[in-house]
Parts: sequence; C-alpha cells; structure tokens
Amino acid sequence: MADKLQHTNSQFKKELDKCRELFVKKLKDYGPAWRIMRPSSLTDQILIKANRIRSIEIKQEAMVDEGIYPEFQGIVNYGVIALIQLELGFADQTDINADKALELYDKYVNVSLELMKRKNHDYDEAWRAMRVSSYTDLILMKIYRTKEIEGNDGHTLVSEGVDANYMDMINYSVFALIKMDEANGAF
Repeated sequence: MADKLQHTNSQFKKELDKCRELFVKKLKDYGPAWRIMRPSSLTDQILIKANRIRSIEIKQEAMVDEGIYPEFQGIVNYGVIALIQLELGFADQTDINADKALELYDKYVNVSLELMKRKNHDYDEAWRAMRVSSYTDLILMKIYRTKEIEGNDGHTLVSEGVDANYMDMINYSVFALIKMDEANGAF
C-alpha cells in the first residue's frame, strides 16, 4: 500500500509542477493582477471552467481549440489564488510582487498536497476507481457549496469552510489531470 501512496504522491507533485509552471508564465505576462479579485469572483471563475469541462464532456466536442486538460489546470491555479485571497483579502490594485505571489502559491499548493495525502491514506486510493466526469461533478458541487457559504457571509453550522472547498477543488482537478495523463500514456 505504501508504494501505491508514494506513486500517487509522485504523480500529484508532477501535475502540480505543471500547474506551477503555467502560473509562473502567467505571472510574467500579467503580474499578480488577480489581487483585485474578491474570492466570490474567483469562485465564479472556477465555475466557468468547470461548466466548460462538463459541457465538453457531455457534447463530446469543443468549439474552442482547447481541451479540458488546461481547464483543470486553471481550476488548480484559480483555487490556489482563491486561498491566497482568503488569507490576504483582495486589494484595489496589485500590491505584491511576483516573488511574493509565488511564495504564497507554493504555500497553498503544499497545504493542498498534505490534505490530499491524509485523505488518500484514509480513502485508500478510491480516487483511482473514479471517472474524470465524476471529478467534474464533484468540483461543481463544491462550487455551489462555496457559493452558498459565501452567501451566508462565510458562516457554516457544521460544514467545512470555503478554504476546505477550494482545496478539494484543487485536489479533484489534480486527480483528473493524473487520470488524463495516464490515459495518454504520460505516466
């Protein structure tokens, strides 16, 4: 079992590294312009990406020349940005440099990775038996839960908070990326 968990950890880290590489490139293009976004706007941005994934899965056709793989990467990166925004709050203008943005990015990627390791241990690799379309549906459910919590000013009675939902969206997206890479022979 330990070998399976180590294999998952390795695959997970490789996918996160690809997402980080994309994040770094976008930081070079735009800087941390996302600092002006409120968490609720980031939730909606993730919703747009998840809806597009589901639409392509159902229609089996994309009219824009991008598949679902980059959309799952986008969910990872917007989820990390949302966690940063929860910590810092939103700004009226860009108020951090690229190095600080990357430091915060790495912090929340590591928090999400550690959560995945704990849950994967307890759930015994159950994610491997799931379909990519199930990750899409779970992400959409987490988005709608997040929107409800945001509508209640962040208050819950017994449920996890917004941050836990973002981390689950990140982790489901990485699992989807792994499954797609395995299907394409990348792992």
